[in-house]
Amino acid sequence: MEYQAKELFAKHDVPVTLGIVATTPDEAKVAAEQLGVVVVKAQVKAGGRGKAGGVKLAKTPDEAFEHASNILGMDIKGLTVNRVLIAPAASIVEEYYFSFLLDRANRSYLCIASVEGGVEIEEVAKTNPDAVRQTPIDAGTGVDEAKAREIVADAGFPEVLTEQAVQTVLALWKVFVEEDATLVEVNPLARLEGDILEALDGKVSLDENAEFRHEDHAAFEDKAAADPLEAKAKAKGLNYVKLDGAVGIIGNGAGLVMSTLEVVAYAGEAHGGVKPANFLDIGGGASAQVMADGLDVILGDEQVRSVFVNVFGGITSCDAVANGIVGGLDLLGDTASKPLVVRLDGNNVEEGRRILNDRNHPLVTLVDTMAGAADRPPALANIEGA
Repeated sequence: MEYQAKELFAKHDVPVTLGIVATTPDEAKVAAEQLGVVVVKAQVKAGGRGKAGGVKLAKTPDEAFEHASNILGMDIKGLTVNRVLIAPAASIVEEYYFSFLLDRANRSYLCIASVEGGVEIEEVAKTNPDAVRQTPIDAGTGVDEAKAREIVADAGFPEVLTEQAVQTVLALWKVFVEEDATLVEVNPLARLEGDILEALDGKVSLDENAEFRHEDHAAFEDKAAADPLEAKAKAKGLNYVKLDGAVGIIGNGAGLVMSTLEVVAYAGEAHGGVKPANFLDIGGGASAQVMADGLDVILGDEQVRSVFVNVFGGITSCDAVANGIVGGLDLLGDTASKPLVVRLDGNNVEEGRRILNDRNHPLVTLVDTMAGAADRPPALANIEGA
């Protein structure tokens, strides 16, 4: 969220004013009494807060109370506002845009800078593309002072702000690298009265793969806004994403799971438009406990009416996967009540199929082919939902 991004900025010497976070209108009023004229800003992880009515100027503490009352609880792009940032009002002369981001297409980093910030940068790029300057950043050399000066000059920052802009660019690069970010964005990066440069807003996306290096990043998670099933899966160490469908999906390997989502969605068109309910990659280890954890999360979704387990035995052989399925169902007992379609292929597949056939669990249907297996869960889901 913005206030958290600003905390990271301050940590790395980016010029910023933190403000005060409030969760009630009374707290907002007290904060305004301390700060004077303020801006009450909704704190959600989404853009367009101003257009949605989530950013308001308050000249008095009573106005701050009123605005906070209206903003708290507001829905902005499906996110509920549970806190507001009370920020001192700033005397803005000009607004700029600046960001560092991961350029996935070119497998590198990219700097985007514009002296026409404060608005949606996508619109600026469409209407005046020359005003949005893009500078590739070599991952090996990064951004030193010479590169920062190149970025500032190319973007066209006013000469009076050059030295401040260079130091700000270097500080933002430090945020990007030292916090393992995939995006560091400031919009607006503002020129205030007295020719002072300050980050008035901030957006930071952090790489979850680097969490082991940053224990403090756990504090940035908005647990109140997290999907309960996704939170449950994360606690169990599962790679799970909730979707809006009726067929639960379990696979091993992200590529296989993505392919499974596509074929199930395609097959579901013939059964009333039934769609996948989730992405769940159990990875290479399909032990009984892992399978039980996966099924527990998926079956906890009230929308799920059937489950498709699609596994290709590689490092983990199919007999181990089959034992995981059987053991997982035994661990869950009566809580497992939705039909499972299982497709196994790859290493030791015959033994895996034998284990499932011998167990003859009433919920399990074993299907040999991908096409047949993909069609069966939507059909079962359609029957279950009828």
